[in-house]
Amino acid sequence: MTPSVVPTPFDPVPSLNAQPQVRAVEAFDVGELDAVAVFVTSDGDVPTDLGLSREVLVASGFSAKAGTSLLVPRPEGPLLVAVGVGATADLDAAGLRDAAAAAGRATAKVAARLGLRVPTTGTAAPEDAGRALAEGIVLARYRYTAFIAKPGDTPLTHAELLVDGAEVGDVAQGVAAGLVSTRTATVARDLANTPAGYLSASTMADVAVRLGGTFGFAVTVHDKAALLELGCGGLLGVNAGSTEPPRMIVLHYRPQTAATGHLGLVGKGIMYDSGGISLKPSDPMHLLMKMDMGGAAAVLGAFTGLRDAGASAEVTAWLMCTDNMPSGSATKLGDILVARNGTTVEVKNTDAEGRLVMMDGLALAVEAGVDAIVDIATLTGAALMALGGYRAPVYGTAPALIEQVVAASTLVDDPVWAMPLEKKYRSQLDSEIADIANLGGSHAGATTAALFLSEFVGETPWAHLDIAGTMQVDKDDSWRSKGATGFGARILMEVARGFTTPA
Repeated sequence: MTPSVVPTPFDPVPSLNAQPQVRAVEAFDVGELDAVAVFVTSDGDVPTDLGLSREVLVASGFSAKAGTSLLVPRPEGPLLVAVGVGATADLDAAGLRDAAAAAGRATAKVAARLGLRVPTTGTAAPEDAGRALAEGIVLARYRYTAFIAKPGDTPLTHAELLVDGAEVGDVAQGVAAGLVSTRTATVARDLANTPAGYLSASTMADVAVRLGGTFGFAVTVHDKAALLELGCGGLLGVNAGSTEPPRMIVLHYRPQTAATGHLGLVGKGIMYDSGGISLKPSDPMHLLMKMDMGGAAAVLGAFTGLRDAGASAEVTAWLMCTDNMPSGSATKLGDILVARNGTTVEVKNTDAEGRLVMMDGLALAVEAGVDAIVDIATLTGAALMALGGYRAPVYGTAPALIEQVVAASTLVDDPVWAMPLEKKYRSQLDSEIADIANLGGSHAGATTAALFLSEFVGETPWAHLDIAGTMQVDKDDSWRSKGATGFGARILMEVARGFTTPA
């Protein structure tokens, strides 16, 4: 039930109503800007816009190291900020994205209208530069303020990009692509940042229907009765302790031209994870469990970009949505759940619930005959322990598909690392009373979770992203704003955009 204090009307994706205008220009309309950020390399000439020499900048403590900024006092006109980008030879699209983020953060308190003066794009082509700059400034200025009466930062409404030596049309083309990309991430961020009391599985389905009508994809919602008919015992078993009904949300996108293949996506949508009977301790990680639907949020966010990005693949997605709560009706340790494909699963820990809902989605993707499956889930704390909060592990059965995921992650700077699907650990999932158990041993938890999922993909090429570590940051980090990161949304959009069926 929606809390009585919910804002009326409440919008779980408010960022769609506050997308800033970003455009490439040949000259600034200075009267329309609150601030101008000038990029400065650590070598070469200092842009004359600053009116300062290299010696004066260094004496002021500004060495133009990448990510640094310096306010330059001036008697009139827009606020002027120097932003360091490091050595020219080292500057690439990722560096431009970070520099745009630094500019956005340096002016966040005062500038709704920002100009970026870019004397060089380094090794980045103009179109790539335009995309990276747009992504950096928009994602850095993101804030989730649905419940804040007086936000501390000034919302960005307008940005102008002045890039030396580049055709405005080329930069503009990149900007357009960047704004589509940022939309996927901000939608995912909005959803993951929304408190669980305001975003149930049913509300998630309503949001999906709305977004499908706006961004050109079909949505089919399966309620509890339909899930019983389908035999989705994993999703139903996890939902057993909740007063909120489950939803399986199926998304479908078809390109206007002949598809390069049929890509299946599966997203974990645990709207809130208490751990069930295996109750989590009340620590900061428990507080973050409103974000345990970050995988489903990333998939839904990605779908908002498929049409406008010109995705070449036909894409079908299964979002497996429920919360995981303890109650007298909850699934108990030692219970047996039956997956959609008939596999029986012994529940050894109800806090290993993500894989239980995912198994039904994976089985349905195989039944649909997709050419490949990519799943994404905030699945294991072991992923955080292994790679930290910056990079996500990717597992899989098809090297060619993993390569597509890695290439997409590199392009958007959501870093991943391919990990071995070590089959020697499979025996840890053996059960004496069922086909498989939902929990392995005390080590290699991310790997045993991936091995569990692999049981449900058959011969279909498959890749698995575990985003438990990368789902959020506890402080601003370049263009990753505090809170939910939307990690994976842009990766999935890029995989679909250039998808080729793995051999």
